[in-house]
Amino acid sequence: MGIRGRVAATRTASVPGMSATESAGSAASADPTGTAGSAAHPRFAEALRALGLSEVIGRIRRFPEQTRTAQEAAAAIGCELSQICKSLIFSAVGSPLLERSRELGDGVPVLVLMDGASRVDVELVRRELGAEKVTRARADVVRETTGYAIGGVPPFGHVTRTRVLADRSLLAHDVVWAAAGTPYAVFPMDPKSLIAHAGGAVVDVRETAE
Repeated sequence: MGIRGRVAATRTASVPGMSATESAGSAASADPTGTAGSAAHPRFAEALRALGLSEVIGRIRRFPEQTRTAQEAAAAIGCELSQICKSLIFSAVGSPLLERSRELGDGVPVLVLMDGASRVDVELVRRELGAEKVTRARADVVRETTGYAIGGVPPFGHVTRTRVLADRSLLAHDVVWAAAGTPYAVFPMDPKSLIAHAGGAVVDVRETAE
């Protein structure tokens, strides 16, 4: 995720699951630059249209400054930290479940969707994949795999298809917020739909206190 700073001053009715901050779609008419209505990365906006989700574009919220932490994103939106959906790319080596033909860098890229209040347990990801080793992907691998920079990676709409693991913790909320392709914008969606559009398998891969 990557959002920091305050939401624009215009206030309208809030989206379900959120505190009373403005929606980008409603604020677009009050934004003379038009940035609120075009906050999504063009590639992600096109992916939304292709999936029949054009209405989501009007719900995207844009922030004046970028951030790269879930904590700052949640503070800017006004939601719980666990309502932030992080889209994290890992590299897996030696997994019989992954296509070796699409290998990048030191392993095959895998997308993990995790709530903002939790950390990914890499060992649990390794077990899910049956891999020999799993590590966080390098920044260049993230961009090559998804088409987006770290801090703005959305849960779907990527330039390549990857295996997707979605942590079960996301299902605890009616609405979650994910990056819309840039470090300045997020969009809301119910987690079941988000995971379905990402093609994710629901798993338990978050760290837990022992």
